[in-house]
Amino acid sequence: MTRQSLWDVSEADVEDGEIRINVGGFKRRLRSHTLLRFPETRLGRLLLCHSREAILELCDDYDDVQREFYFDRNPELFPYVLHFYHTGKLHVMAELCVFSFSQEIEYWGINEFFIDSCCSYSYHGRKVEPEQEKWDEQSDQESTTSSFDEILAFYNDASKFDGQPLGNFRRQLWLALDNPGYSVLSRVFSVLSILVVLGSIITMCLNSLPDFQIPDGQGNPGEDPRFEIVEHFGIAWFTFELVARFAVAPDFLKFFKNALNLIDLMSIVPFYITLVVNLVVESSPTLANLGRVAQVLRLMRIFRILKLARHSTGLRSLGATLKYSYKEVGLLLLYLSVGISIFSVVAYTIEKEENEGLATIPACWWWATVSMTTVGYGDVVPGTTAGKLTASACILAGILVVVLPITLIFNKFSHFYRRQKQLESAMRSCDFGDGLKEVPSVNLRDYYAHKVKSLMASLTNMSRSSPSELSLDDSLH
Repeated sequence: MTRQSLWDVSEADVEDGEIRINVGGFKRRLRSHTLLRFPETRLGRLLLCHSREAILELCDDYDDVQREFYFDRNPELFPYVLHFYHTGKLHVMAELCVFSFSQEIEYWGINEFFIDSCCSYSYHGRKVEPEQEKWDEQSDQESTTSSFDEILAFYNDASKFDGQPLGNFRRQLWLALDNPGYSVLSRVFSVLSILVVLGSIITMCLNSLPDFQIPDGQGNPGEDPRFEIVEHFGIAWFTFELVARFAVAPDFLKFFKNALNLIDLMSIVPFYITLVVNLVVESSPTLANLGRVAQVLRLMRIFRILKLARHSTGLRSLGATLKYSYKEVGLLLLYLSVGISIFSVVAYTIEKEENEGLATIPACWWWATVSMTTVGYGDVVPGTTAGKLTASACILAGILVVVLPITLIFNKFSHFYRRQKQLESAMRSCDFGDGLKEVPSVNLRDYYAHKVKSLMASLTNMSRSSPSELSLDDSLH
């Protein structure tokens, strides 16, 4: 059946070769030869229809009296479609949503390849990776959702003290110990804890200096008694801190699931293990090798610096960023591994006969590692011209490899830092008094909006993966 079959349905338009289009109230008369320039589009296929049933498969309604084709689509986007039929090119304005525009042109059967070169780069860039403003908005919404869930968990723990002996007193201690900045008492306790941690780290560093070492009876360097006093005081404080937190914890079973509590435990365990090992060595000289274990455990005191994470929003945000950025960190390590492997073999091939420092591939691995990470110790350097060119390429490649995942990791850090600040602010504004009186201040509208947006995004992805031509809006209609 030829194009005249459509005119059998709309005979009044045969002479002028036009059809009437109504898109959500936006009415236009379009010439058939203009539409036939693109016969694969929806309006082009409409000209080939030979029955009313075929017409209604391509449009939402057809008026026999007015002889008008109706489409229940967005009338504000249809002018872009009209411009395409007249010029053969699509243009995307900056204020348009690229995803909505993509669904619209998909409905009309227009391929994205028709987007003009002046708009193509911006369009695909916005579609693949949202602009920074959209990222900030998304981060705010995710921060609201995550903080809301964490605040509910916080209130659930606080409510467990109700009805318990000395429940209100234990709750106040729990808040003071676990939430720095909650009250004057918590601030004083936080400052004391920070001073003890720093004092412990400083004394450990000073004890490594020869001027502060006192030889023992066998001529081996020993620890200054003054530093031992500081160390014992620090251990006593850390032990008291951990026991006090455990005593007022709302849930003993969940206590050691908290990473900060595990850090507190690991900061004192090496001391007590060392104490037990020394007692065993003194009672049984045959186990003298255990003394080396004690020396290693003493060096683990440096991990007490991690206790500062309890009092620093930035350190906690950094920990969360590393936890949830394992993919980006994995990519960074993969890129470095590939670059190191390539440049080490190239350097070995060029320098093995001229440079003793690069005579083996493992030695070249070391050189490539310090070069790609831009450390550049200078202990091993290439001597030939080709080797220097290889080193230059290695350094430049290292800069690019290190920079690539940094933006993603920084964005996640900003997100977690914002979420942590919001959570701390909400916790500090909570007033329990003699019991649980009020819920924290949370923007429920933003929380609900984020949930709805997540649902719609998942539905949109399902619609895009469907083999049907129709978009999500069509299926709902």
